[in-house]
Amino acid sequence: MSVFLYLCVSAYTDKIKEMSMLSLLCSCFYAQPHLNGLHHFGDLEVKSLNKRASGQSFEVILKADQSPDKPQPQLLATTPPKREVSLGELQRRLEAAEERRKSQEAVVLKQLAEKREHERDVLHKAREENNNFSKMAEEKLNYKMEVIKENREAYLNALKQRLREKEAHAAEVRRNKELQADLSG
Repeated sequence: MSVFLYLCVSAYTDKIKEMSMLSLLCSCFYAQPHLNGLHHFGDLEVKSLNKRASGQSFEVILKADQSPDKPQPQLLATTPPKREVSLGELQRRLEAAEERRKSQEAVVLKQLAEKREHERDVLHKAREENNNFSKMAEEKLNYKMEVIKENREAYLNALKQRLREKEAHAAEVRRNKELQADLSG
């Protein structure tokens, strides 16, 4: 029994979530649904429009009060009178507006000057970094070229030394051959 009750409550809760608040109120007042979709609540008239996938829409119409014993509210047709402004007051307002404009212009010019100064600082720093990078790259390149030059000179000196040693060995071998040829001959 409790499972059945739980399922009923769950289904009823889901149904209430699907219904709009106005439909829920209408269903509380009128248990029978209206076929034409028009509901009357005192001076309200609620007309149900087509249901959509996004929800249900309603048109709410307020009826005019039909009772003749209530007086209709009077609408205020006049605006409050404007007070006269003197020439001195106008002059003071114009001067105050001019001061505000000048102060605003000064603030804007100050901000622009600060921005330009910041841009100059950034450009100066970028140039410095670029120059430092160029100097470092040039120093590295010079160092590498110097190392390559030293290595090449060392290699050439080593080749010359080996060539001298080979020539000395070849001269010794020739001398030994000549001595052998003289001794055998």
